[in-house]
Amino acid sequence: MKPKVREKKELSRRKFLKCTGTIVFAMGSSGYLLSGCGVKEEELGIAVSDGYLVVDVEKCQGCISCMLACSLVHEGTQSISLSRIQILQDSFGKFPDDLTIEQCRQCEAPACVEACPEDALTANAKFGNVRMVDKEKCTGCGSCFVACPFTPARLSVMEDSAFNNELKSLKCDLCANTPHHWDEKGGGPDGLQACVEVCPVGAIAFTGKLPAQEGNSGYKVNLRDKNWAKLGYRNS
Repeated sequence: MKPKVREKKELSRRKFLKCTGTIVFAMGSSGYLLSGCGVKEEELGIAVSDGYLVVDVEKCQGCISCMLACSLVHEGTQSISLSRIQILQDSFGKFPDDLTIEQCRQCEAPACVEACPEDALTANAKFGNVRMVDKEKCTGCGSCFVACPFTPARLSVMEDSAFNNELKSLKCDLCANTPHHWDEKGGGPDGLQACVEVCPVGAIAFTGKLPAQEGNSGYKVNLRDKNWAKLGYRNS
């Protein structure tokens, strides 16, 4: 099925910054703060993605297998710093608030795509309109990181050894561009996602249906069956 693309309208950089609010750089604290109202798809004219990751934070055991698998298929090495999916754990928290999974949402109206001054972030039609980074164009400026309205940001900017350690943006591409993928068919919406395949408890799943964009309910879902109830987990 051909993805639905809405009529494109111009959205100026000035309008985008006005919409997203004031950007505050927290110097020395390794973070950025951004308040904003987001950008609507009808203003960007971007086709929706053919795939999304949904997670069950109550099912997750915090083993970080997904993070290691993610970096392995993309970079050829196991490194939590190079993972596109993030597991955050609170050693002092109590279940189910002791950990969370934060994955790229492949947003319907991606602020990161609009913010890139080099057009290095696009909805890649070759891979089901997954929001992807063209590293040849990326200058590592961090505009996409700043524009991401979620905390933590679903992108990162890291040194890339393939580009003489120049800074490049990293984000989830549903394993569409994974030079170290184990399956000859690769990833992307029509392939296999490393985090989904490696999770030992099935806390991450792929869906082709656009999740609800407001809040987290569309992306953080219940993936537990009745057998999990026998272990004391809620299954409804």
